[in-house]
Amino acid sequence: MASGGCLCGAVRYEVDGPLRDVWNCHCERCRRWTGHHLAASAAAASDVTVGDPSAVRWYAAAPGVHYGSCATCGSSLFWKVDAEPGHLSIAAGTLDQPTGLATTTAWWVSEAADYHRRADGLVEHDLEG
Repeated sequence: MASGGCLCGAVRYEVDGPLRDVWNCHCERCRRWTGHHLAASAAAASDVTVGDPSAVRWYAAAPGVHYGSCATCGSSLFWKVDAEPGHLSIAAGTLDQPTGLATTTAWWVSEAADYHRRADGLVEHDLEG
């Protein structure tokens, strides 16, 4: 079972199921939400248990797109879309170590910040699909 949480400890969560390897998203929305790019794993939403769900503040960044942050410290935690209700992306940096995960893919590389050096060996997509 994997676990993780925010910077201040107000949000703790557990994942009782498999985690997807890490994908980086370089879209402008994710860059502004995290301050860099979003490095995210993912799991079935039904496998994720948040200790105190009221400690997560959800922000609708666009119709059907939601970012979850700690209501106290603001840590970027989760990302979900209405089109895939059974799926929850998890900010990889919030997972307790060791994760056993690897970064495999980069999305929206056409919007990557000009200071970012792209890693060799990743599958890259200019946009979403």
